[in-house]
Amino acid sequence: MLAAVALSLMIAVAPASSKPNVLFIIADDLAPRLGAYGHRVQSPNIDRLAREGVTFERAYAQFPLCAPSRASFLTGMRPDTTRVTNLNANFRTALPDIQTLPQYFRNNGYFAGRVGKIYHQGVPGDIGTSGPDDPPSWDKVVNPRGRDKDAENGRLRVMTPGIAFGSAMTWLADDGADEAQTDGLVASEAIAMMREHRDVPFFIAVGFYRPHVPMIAPAKYFAMYDPRKIDVARIDTDSPPDYTKAWLPDNFGMTSAEQRQMVHAYHASTSFVDAQVGHLLDELDRLGLADDTIVVFTSDHGYHLGEHGQWMKNTLWEEATRVPLIFRVPGLKARNARSPRTVEMLDIYPTLTELAGLPPYRRNEGRSLVPLLHSPRARWDKAALSQVIGGRSVRTERWRYTEWEGGRLGAQLFDHHADPREQRNLASDPKHAAVVTALRAKLPSALAESRPLPRKYDPDRNCMKWRTGLPKAIRAGGETANGDEYAGLVVCRD
Repeated sequence: MLAAVALSLMIAVAPASSKPNVLFIIADDLAPRLGAYGHRVQSPNIDRLAREGVTFERAYAQFPLCAPSRASFLTGMRPDTTRVTNLNANFRTALPDIQTLPQYFRNNGYFAGRVGKIYHQGVPGDIGTSGPDDPPSWDKVVNPRGRDKDAENGRLRVMTPGIAFGSAMTWLADDGADEAQTDGLVASEAIAMMREHRDVPFFIAVGFYRPHVPMIAPAKYFAMYDPRKIDVARIDTDSPPDYTKAWLPDNFGMTSAEQRQMVHAYHASTSFVDAQVGHLLDELDRLGLADDTIVVFTSDHGYHLGEHGQWMKNTLWEEATRVPLIFRVPGLKARNARSPRTVEMLDIYPTLTELAGLPPYRRNEGRSLVPLLHSPRARWDKAALSQVIGGRSVRTERWRYTEWEGGRLGAQLFDHHADPREQRNLASDPKHAAVVTALRAKLPSALAESRPLPRKYDPDRNCMKWRTGLPKAIRAGGETANGDEYAGLVVCRD
């Protein structure tokens, strides 16, 4: 009986082709601030994709930082398994024989191609190069390089001088056309790749570089928004403990006007990426491939725009861990559907292999979402786990529970039914002791690492204060090619 039910589910969502194509689209640093998620951001093309498929309202990254997150969902393994918790580690060190998601499709008769950023690349440093790519994953790679790569040479608007461009609050309303920007070239090259391989089953991964800083987009996308109508995040008087943060001081010391400029740039960059997604979807229609192609749209993690005083990622708050996740599957009965169930990016790998009719990869640590694609509100008992160095968090449909250093440093419990902004910590409230016990049992048994201190920026001197763990080259005043984390960093001199 169970086998029959499973078969019926697969048939209900299986595309017409025996080997459906996969178009895997990922944005960089894009939180679910999209029209499809109820935000006042203009994203008509991603919204169209949502109307034609299933949108997951509660999807979470396993590690809200570029390299660890990408290593996790592309291998189907949790960060504690990949051993990737920073921008430099390579998952092949711990898992030399793992078959990645694109590699698994490649080994099962698919053409596997990459355009742009799929595995980690430093932005802007690695734009135009493969960066620390994974060659066994691909038959072909294309690394576009647009005019935005050169914008750092004097044209960028920099709100936080002294911080490396890959982390600095920087933006630019550029004069260049879409096609001259890296993400415009990513779309064009992906279209060329689809045309070239239209007659064979393909797994094409398309990685956009925005809205990652520097937030660069053609000026017309900035003109879509009135900066006077953009709100900045509120910070309540009871600030969370410093150990929950990635950066100090709150908001890098930016004024409200500077924060508003960065939010404006984020929205503009998002709309720019959305336009490129539209080109991909339109091309699938022109090629007659829409009925034979599974389309997935997601991001590597969420992004702070001033909530809790934080910007970017690498925290265990909702804004950093939550991602957009949309599946459009030919033959899917559930269209314009929304699933409120809690899912993980880790679940993408087993979902795509099942949708394609491939044997399950036994090493996957996620769970296929096919039952939820068939019935988006079906019963689902899985929680989502996220982590950073020194912290572990579990998210259910109602609760988020986080422990720092295994609880030695502190714990947090938030009730999202009553407190969606995660402002009231209930972890020490005796009324919720049973909830804490139940959620703690879902966390990994191994204790978390020591929690590093937040990075400290001095907005008066435009430099970074020394902290434990900085590379020796930085402490000595030099630079190190370290993705988008330290290259170009200015260290304060006392």
